[in-house]
Formats: sequence, structure tokens, C-alpha cells
Amino acid sequence: MARRQKAGYDFFLKRLIFFLFLIFLLSSISPYVFSQTNNLVQAKVEDRIDSTRVIITSDLPLEVFLNKFGSSLEVRLKSPKSLRFRSEPIRSRLVRALGWASTKQGYLIAIDCSTADFNYKNSIQPEPFRLEIELRLSERQEKLPQPQIRPQVKAEEKISSSTGHETNAPIPVKNIGKIENRDDFSLPAAARRIKTIVIDPGHGGLETGARGPNGTLEKDVTLAISLKLKEMIERRLALRVVLTRDKDVDVSLENRAALANNNRADLFISIHANGAFRPKAHGSETYFLSLKASDEEARRLAYLENNSPEFEKKIEEENQDQIMMILWDMAQAAFLKQSSELAEIIQIELNKLLGTANRGVKQAPFKVLTGVACPAVLVEVAFISNPEEEAKLRDENFQTSVAEAIYQGLLNYLRKIT
Repeated sequence: MARRQKAGYDFFLKRLIFFLFLIFLLSSISPYVFSQTNNLVQAKVEDRIDSTRVIITSDLPLEVFLNKFGSSLEVRLKSPKSLRFRSEPIRSRLVRALGWASTKQGYLIAIDCSTADFNYKNSIQPEPFRLEIELRLSERQEKLPQPQIRPQVKAEEKISSSTGHETNAPIPVKNIGKIENRDDFSLPAAARRIKTIVIDPGHGGLETGARGPNGTLEKDVTLAISLKLKEMIERRLALRVVLTRDKDVDVSLENRAALANNNRADLFISIHANGAFRPKAHGSETYFLSLKASDEEARRLAYLENNSPEFEKKIEEENQDQIMMILWDMAQAAFLKQSSELAEIIQIELNKLLGTANRGVKQAPFKVLTGVACPAVLVEVAFISNPEEEAKLRDENFQTSVAEAIYQGLLNYLRKIT
């Protein structure tokens, strides 16, 4: 009997200890769970008749800073507590996506829009926190969907391609060739929606890019090839071509993408010459964007191309880089398939016409392609660090062949558009 009583007492004591431990455990984690629930920042997008509204709410008091950056609006949030983000599905005419990132200065919501031609106004309710941002297309953008007539213009009326300002000037057509030498008549109807191509000669000014063993500068080679490619496209396809630079000047990576967007580019081609520590490295390769590099060599190349002296001077370089990558992840994702196809077709032509080694199509997070709202590729035409390929890159005939290869790749891409 005594043994039975003792066994019952031991069982009761164990149950009691277990429940006390459970209560202690719940009391320890409940503040954490509760705080995580309250640290939520929620966002939703609503289209109105003539505007779009972005509503951001939280139970925490937050400091807010807004900044328009090209076709995006940055919403910076400051809070002493860690924050989490949740967004409702987006179905909007103007807002394409919302991005979220943690930065050294706090948190960032990137509102990616389909155009840079918008204005905004906002109102804030402190407690509970509620931020309403009203986005409205500018008057110029509202009048855009009108067919554009392409009149012939005099040479002096030609658009200056080195400026970063948007222009509605007539399309430069003085270089259009004879009808029998033009390729645009063979294009499918779907390809005729391509109106503007932006060509980006890599580097420029103080940013020389890679240097060959005999002193050849990447910035000079890329500009020479780009000018030849521009002339080919204008003469044979009668398309508007804009260069991010047409002389030896500094153009920031952000401004290159902004120029493409401001000119409503349909395609973006950035031209570079490769460099490597191994002097025997050779061949051509074509890239399209990805937040993750396809291999270690692609990652290294992207790092070298992205980190120019100009960017090292910026206080918030790391912060801005993160923003740009978020924006590309949202905006460029829509053009991933087209960018991949364009890169593959250009690479085929480079291999065929130049006879250089095929290094294939790769992916890497190049800053110059981030934020470009159209299919975009970066072409590394040859290794300037290789003495043999450096000599080729200095030869005008080889430069013409490179431009021809890229042009043929572009033409074949346009022919496949459906």
C-alpha cells in the first residue's frame, strides 16, 4: 500500500514538474513570438481611376524617408527593432513589384514602376503607423500611346547620344542605306515594335577599364566597336540607336541604365573587352543578368567591372548596390528569357565570324545592366590581356568584324520575335 502511494506521489510530482517547465518555456518565448508578430511591415498596392496607391502599415512607430530613383521609389524605414515584410499580390498598371532589404541604415522598400515618368505625394499617420503614397503618371506619359511618325531630319537635327536627357526629337535617319541593302524589310511584323536600341561602350574617361600588355585601353576599343555597330544598325535596320557615350567621357553605371530607360530602350547591349590574370586566357563570351554568377570566373569579372574608382568614392555604395540588385531582380526578371535568347544568338555569331574560342553564355550581376527595363546583355568580345587578342582588338578590320558579329546576332534575334 505504501509503495502504491509513493508511486502515485512520484507520478504526480513528475507531472507537476513537467507542467511547471512548460509554463516557464511558454513565458520565455511568448514575448519573442509576440514581438515578431508586431514587428511586421505590410504593404499593398491599389489602382484607382487615375492613380495608384501604395499603402504601408505597421504597429511600430517608424521614421520614413522617400527618394525617387529612376523608375523606382525608395522608401527607407528606420526602427530600433528588427522588422519583417509582407506584401499582398500586386496587380497594377503602374507598380510592377515591391522589394525589401535590410541595410546598414535601416530597411528599404523599393517600389518598382513601369516608367520613370511619374509623380508622387504621400501622407503619414504616426500611430498606428500608416504611410499612403499616391503615384500618378505625368501629363507627358499619359499622352504617350500615340503612333510616332518618323520624318527624315537634317544632319544637324540629329539627337545627341551622349546626353542623359530624355528627348522627343525625330529619329536620326541620315545613315539609312539603300533599300536593296536593308534588312528591316525581312523582319516579322512583331519585330517592328523594336524602335530604339541603346549601345553601351564600356568604361570611358578616367575609368579606362582593362589595359593590354602593350598599353591598349578597353575604353578605346569598346567605343570604336560601338560606333561601328551603331552605324550598321542605323543603315541596315533604320532603327534609332543611342550611345551611352560617343566620346571619351565618364558616365556612371547608374546613368547608363537611366539613359536607356529615359530613351525607352527596347534592347540594351553593353560592349566590353575581357581581362584576366592568365595571359593565355582567350575567346568571347556573352552575359545576361543574374543575382548569382554562373561560375567563379563570372563572379570575379562582375566584381571587377562593377567596382570602378568612381563608385569607391560613394559613401553609400554598398547600400545603393543592394538597392540596384533588388530593382533588377524585380524589373529585369520580366526580360530574363529574351535576354538569355539575345545573349545566345550573339554568342553564336561571335564564334562563327571571329573564330575566337567559344566561352559560352554566362550569368553574372553586372551593375551596368541593373535597372534596365528591357532585354539586356553584356558582350566581352575578346581578352585584351592576351597579347594576340590585344593586337586584334587594335585592328580596325577586327573591330568591324566584331560589330558585324553583334549586328548579325541582333538581326537573327529580331527575326525570331513572334
